Amino acid sequence: MQAIQIKRPVLLTVVCIIGFIWVVVSLPGVFAPEVKKIGDWMPAIFGFIRASMFISMIGVWYMKRWGVRLFIIVFFIKESVFLLIDNTNYFSIALSIFFISSMLAYYKRMDPNL
Repeated sequence: MQAIQIKRPVLLTVVCIIGFIWVVVSLPGVFAPEVKKIGDWMPAIFGFIRASMFISMIGVWYMKRWGVRLFIIVFFIKESVFLLIDNTNYFSIALSIFFISSMLAYYKRMDPNL
């Protein structure tokens, strides 16, 4: 069976590039001493969140619906964790909502297969 080639819209290309940069820039924060002070388990949770965000961006880059679903799930996990530790970042929430709305605008054009 041949894979369906779907042309990625410019908006999703920009979202993915910003997302890749966002993940790469925020990845060293996983190993910061401030994160370790919150709890012994926090570096692992932050690392899982960052890795999942990166994987979801790869899915969106290849126009896969699972990438959008994973991004939304990780967004809610991330915000739940940040709410529990009282570390709300409104810029991050606004950027994630912009990403989600951009992804959902092209969701029907994405490939439902893995």
